[in-house]
Parts: sequence; C-alpha cells; structure tokens
Amino acid sequence: MSANVHKNTPGKAAVIYIVLIIGAVLMVVPFIWMFLTSVKTLGESTAIPPVIIPETFQWSNYAKVFVNLPFYTFYWNTIITTIFKTIGQLVICSLAAYAFARIQFPGRNLFFMLALSVLMVPGQVFLIPQYMIMKNLGWLNSLQALIVPGLFSAFGTFLLRQFFMTLPKELEESAKLDGCSTFRIYWQIMLPLAKPGLIALAIFTILWSWNDLMWPLIVNTSPDKMVLSAGLASLQGEHGTNYTILMAGSLLAIWPMIVIFLIFQKSFIEGIALTGSK
Repeated sequence: MSANVHKNTPGKAAVIYIVLIIGAVLMVVPFIWMFLTSVKTLGESTAIPPVIIPETFQWSNYAKVFVNLPFYTFYWNTIITTIFKTIGQLVICSLAAYAFARIQFPGRNLFFMLALSVLMVPGQVFLIPQYMIMKNLGWLNSLQALIVPGLFSAFGTFLLRQFFMTLPKELEESAKLDGCSTFRIYWQIMLPLAKPGLIALAIFTILWSWNDLMWPLIVNTSPDKMVLSAGLASLQGEHGTNYTILMAGSLLAIWPMIVIFLIFQKSFIEGIALTGSK
C-alpha cells in the first residue's frame, strides 16, 4: 500500500502545481490588463472588439494623472492615515488582546463577546452614527475623521488574543517571580514574542486603510483631505470615464501594497498559521 501511495504522490503533486499555476495566472491577468489599458489611447481602451496590445505605448497617461488630480496630496493623506491607523491598532488591539487572553477580571468573556459582536454587524450600519459624531466634533473634511474611527479593530483584537493564548504561561509566571509588573510583562516579554501576529495585523490594517473607499467618500469632500481611493473615484465621470488615466492612477496607487506584501509575506503567512494553531 505504501508503494502505491509513493507512486501516486508525483502525479498528485503535478495536479496541485497545475491548479496553483492556473490560479496564479488568473490573479495576475487583471493587473496585466490594467497596465495595458493604462498605456493605450482612449479609443483603444473602449474599442470593440477589445485591443489587447496598444499600437503605441502612451506613457504620457501617467503624467496626466498628476495633471488632472492633486495626486501627491492624495498620496500624502493616504500615507498619514495608514500610518496612524496601523500604529493605533497595533497598540490598542494588542493591549486589549493581552487583557482578554491573560488577565483574569470580572466579565472578561462578556466584554470579549461584546467586542466580537462588532464583527457580526455590517459596517454600513455604523456610517450614519459615525458621521454624526464627526459632524458634532467639527471633524468633517479632516484627516482625524479618517483616522480616529479606525484606531480599533475587533478583528485585530481577536487575532492577537488567539496568538497570545498560544504562548506558554510559564513565561509570565517566571517574570512575576522576578518582580515584573503586568505591563512590563506585556511590553518586554509577550509583545516581542507576538511579532508574527503583529506583522499579520499590520499588513491587514495597511491593506484595509489603503483601500478604504466608502468612509472617505462620506466624511471628506474637500480634495485637500481626500485619500487615493476617493480621489481615483472622482475620475469616473457622469457622462464618460477616461479609463486610461484611471488605470494609470490605479497602478500608481496599488504598487506600494504589492511591494509591502512581497517583502513581509513570509511573516504574514507565519502569523496567520500560528494564530490558528491553538
């Protein structure tokens, strides 16, 4: 029986690789189409049947993005909001996750379930209450309106809690015997060990913040306070859309996320795998 298993293994592996290659190609095709569209003329981008390879590559479309939009401002606003959201979630979610995972206090499970209940409600339900809060605070058309609501994540708290629960309790017991306070144990012992989980949460937060569209469109209408997603949405005209410039702007907007994922993909996958090992 073992011989048959070994005999079938190469065939099974070949099928798996073929399926993965097909899946990878399907994932890459939209990016290739975006690039080809970004270097076409407007007529070629709307031609039927579609033109796949442009006759002449129109590299000037990338320069037109900066002419038609305050693209540098959009980039700066997106970077600022993404950095503050990511740092805020790493700090707040890790504190809450450590408390839920390691500290015994009355109502711990109840409060944790209340935090998780946020995941059970569609985000659109919170749009009107959040908008009214921003309006009453006088934060409309400001970066803090984009940053503050995204400083906490129920998903991030759950993710890090599961990670903290996989760490051995003997580490905390030894630290307490040495006189460490609860915060020092969290900061100097548990947090460094949770690095893979923190990196995974950071990548999730960066991707979510960078691609967030609905909330920026609602809370900010001034071009000076728009982020990339909302700014690119303004390129979609009521009577027509210049798809070449839209695709060029989209490629300029997404390349940082691709680079970040390629650099940290090992830590990202490791963090997700270890989080589910409990």
